[in-house]
Amino acid sequence: MILETERLILRPWDESDAEECYKYAKDDRIGPPCGWHPHTSVEQSRQVIRDFLSKPEIFAIVLKETKLPIGSIGLHFDNGDIVKEDNEAELGYWLGVPYWGQGIIPEASREMLRHAFEDLNLEKVWCGYYEGNEKSKRVQEKVGFKFQKIIEKLPIKQLGETRKVYITCFTKADWNNRS
Repeated sequence: MILETERLILRPWDESDAEECYKYAKDDRIGPPCGWHPHTSVEQSRQVIRDFLSKPEIFAIVLKETKLPIGSIGLHFDNGDIVKEDNEAELGYWLGVPYWGQGIIPEASREMLRHAFEDLNLEKVWCGYYEGNEKSKRVQEKVGFKFQKIIEKLPIKQLGETRKVYITCFTKADWNNRS
């Protein structure tokens, strides 16, 4: 499946995207705030594409202008710490540093919410940000996610630590009532 917005194409990742993925995912300003280690090689990025980014409902964020991936966004159904029902998902995203501050993640997030509620018929989409990740907090506020709760010590398996996480939610009713 391919989704589109004014500036973006959201499409499945391909192993041939490994070099572009690595270009951005090696930056330590991206992975650690999202709960994962920076990538250390193109081959590691290729493996991450195979093992994680190729799952259903995970998309490369591609600029229409360049046709190259600059980040990732997706709906995750397997995070039992947050997603509790079959008709719910968690929205996750990251974006290459050169593209920060351009409204790309809010634009992609709105399309993912449209897809979640109109195509997949979900009832809730959860999102979260770790304490100190103000950029992710701001994205969720811009898009209209509503604060739900704090998890004081959420285990971050990939980093071997626990973090305070703020959980937000956007419901189908929110989607239907947006102005």
